[in-house]
Amino acid sequence: MNSYDKYLELKEEEENLNDLEYINEVFPKNNRKGMPVYSGVLTYFPDALKEVSKCSLEGNNQHHKDKPLHWDKNKSIDNEDALVRHLIDHANNPMDDDGILHLAKVAWRGLAALQIYLDKR
Repeated sequence: MNSYDKYLELKEEEENLNDLEYINEVFPKNNRKGMPVYSGVLTYFPDALKEVSKCSLEGNNQHHKDKPLHWDKNKSIDNEDALVRHLIDHANNPMDDDGILHLAKVAWRGLAALQIYLDKR
């Protein structure tokens, strides 16, 4: 295959990625290929996810300074309420007192609430 043929093949693949039927065929919803975690999440939000990881580390340091990074689900029982409080606080000042962005805390709390919901299903 010459480079022009390869270009045409890549161009066709790019066009296919905009075709919903093709996407549903390649990434069926009921298998792991239907969960494009890297291409559909990590590549979209790399900086946001780094901010959420800072939030996670700061929370661990606040609640369990002497322990390795982990999620103590007993300490995050009001995720939805905390999410909304941080969203309101963001409107007044984007940065919380601990130097973490309120929106990063909103994202962390949203992920926590979603994970707990999925764990219960």
